[in-house]
Amino acid sequence: MAKNTVPEAKDALNRFKMEAANEVGVNLKQGYNGDLTSKQAGSVGGQMVKKMIKAYEESMR
Repeated sequence: MAKNTVPEAKDALNRFKMEAANEVGVNLKQGYNGDLTSKQAGSVGGQMVKKMIKAYEESMR
């Protein structure tokens, strides 16, 4: 597993993931979430990408 060059990044990414999961109605636990369906995991990842794209677009204005 790769080391984070910025240790705080891991916590920030986990908070971001939890926020995105809440927005799409997926209940994540701290730690292992291997019991999620592919659809649930994809929904969380998709929501994260949407939020990143929106933030980037807003920063370009």
